[in-house]
This record gives sequence, structure tokens and C-alpha cells, in this order.
Amino acid sequence: MALSPRVPELGALELLLAVARLGSVGRAAAELGVSQPTASARIKGMERQIGVPLLDRSPRGSRPTEAGRLVVEWARHVVEAAQSLDAGIDALRERRDARLVVVASLTVAEYLMPGWLLALHEASPGTAVTLRTANSADVAGHVLAGEADLGFVEGPSTPAGLAGAVVAADRLVVVVAPDHPWARRRAPLTGEELAATPLVLREPGSGTREVLEMALAPFGGAARPRLELASSTALKAAAMTGAGPVCLSELAVVEELATRRLVAVPLAEGLDLRRPLRAVWPAGQRPGGPARELLTLTRRTAGPLRPHRSGAVHRKVSES
Repeated sequence: MALSPRVPELGALELLLAVARLGSVGRAAAELGVSQPTASARIKGMERQIGVPLLDRSPRGSRPTEAGRLVVEWARHVVEAAQSLDAGIDALRERRDARLVVVASLTVAEYLMPGWLLALHEASPGTAVTLRTANSADVAGHVLAGEADLGFVEGPSTPAGLAGAVVAADRLVVVVAPDHPWARRRAPLTGEELAATPLVLREPGSGTREVLEMALAPFGGAARPRLELASSTALKAAAMTGAGPVCLSELAVVEELATRRLVAVPLAEGLDLRRPLRAVWPAGQRPGGPARELLTLTRRTAGPLRPHRSGAVHRKVSES
């Protein structure tokens, strides 16, 4: 039921309680941080609104009238209830602001998230963070279901039902063992060759798999995979043991390429394996609390794309 227009606003009730307690409009005004004329005008406005005089005014101060004493008693319950509501809201916000659940694709979780979470800890050491990993399709599902405050996905577009911001740029590379024939080739690998070759790939639903399949679509589509594996670590191990060519994020193979445990195969210019990495959240909402702070930190660390060990983590941030 809607309140009657005769019910004063909360601030006016607080002022009335202060006058009754202090015996003076001037002292009540000083305590509440308003001028005396403003306080006097607010009291008179409340008296007109209610329809009865609330204060007896004299040179010695102001005291509640008989009707004013009743209103003061009722107002005390209202203000105490409002204070309890205020305290409860503060407690809820503190609880929310002290907890962050993030779900990220494996590439982001393994190679970018450690640096971002370290920066978040330095900025807000009281925030407890839970990081979960999943492929990009499952990340989107967790965020849509409200099971995470913020998600990070790989792929060419923002998943349906979500809004997002690009927080990093990545590139897929094709790697092989040093004794693989492709390790010695000088001519760039064409799209047709790559599409015709059974590769060791991530599972369906991963951002890596989606980007590769889209890139190879103009060349007849990807061949049936030789193997499907669920992590970058497993993919690298398969490549090093000679299982076949592997396509995965360049972030994942920095050390292996530097030590020649794996060799990157040169690719033809027409084969575009670049991809954005996105932070995502439900469409129509904006991240708040520590989720907003983490998103801001990813923007502040813009720089050349390198994994966490080397310092900076991404190049560019833009809304999508």
C-alpha cells in the first residue's frame, strides 16, 4: 500500500528527533550539518504536511507539543528501523565486496589471470577470489547462470546473452616436435595444407578450436582431429612426443619454443589465427565491486602481449 502524502521524509524525522533531544532547532541543525534557517523551514514544512504544530518555540528553545511528542515517538521507531536497514545493506555490500568468483578459459586462467589476480590482491588484499576453469562455451554458461561474477573467454565474438570487453589479444600457433618434417620446412604452411592435415586439437567448445575451425572454413574446413585433448599441457606433451602437429595459444608455448622442445611452423599470410580474449558478464548489467576492479586492472596493464612471467599481459581493451 502506498504511503499517505502526510508521511514526512526520513531526513525531516531525524531533524525532529534531534530537536526533541537537544531542545533547540539551532543545536539540532548544527549536529546534522545544516543551517538553522534550513532546519526551521524543514520543521515548518513538516508541520504543514502533517497538519498540526509539532514544536512550542520560545527564547529558551523548542519543545515538542503534545502532538509533537506522539510524532517524536513514532518517528523514533521509523528512524531506528531505517538505521537497521542501513546497517544491513552495509553488511551485504561488505560481504559482496569481499568475495569474487571468476570463471576463465584455460588459456586466460593459466597465462594471464595470475598477473591480474596478483594486481587485485595488491589493490584490495581483503578480497577473497575463487578462480574456476572451463572451456569458453562452459564459461558463458556459468556466467549466464549467475555462478560467477565475471568470466573470461576466447573466441571471435561475445557469447549470446552476455556483454563483454576485449582485454587481451592472442594468436594461435602450429607447433611440432623438432624431428617432425614441418620443423624443417621453409615455405609457409598454407590454409589448404593445414585444413587437410589431422591435428591434435582441443575439445569442441573451446575457444581455440572455434577460432581454428573458423579460420580453416574458407579452405574446406578442418580435417578430423588426430586427437582431442582438454588442456594446453596435454597438447604440448602430445606434440613433443610426436603425436602430430598441434594448434594452441602462443602464450602456452613461450618456454618450449625458446628451448627448442617445440618448433613453430611458419604460416601463410592468408591464414589468420589471431583472436581476442574477452571479459564477459550478463547483458544489461555492469560488473560491480571487485569484479569491476578486476576489469579495470586488466585495462591498466595494457602493453605488448606476453605471459605473466614476462610482465605485461595484453595489448588493447575495447568494448564489444
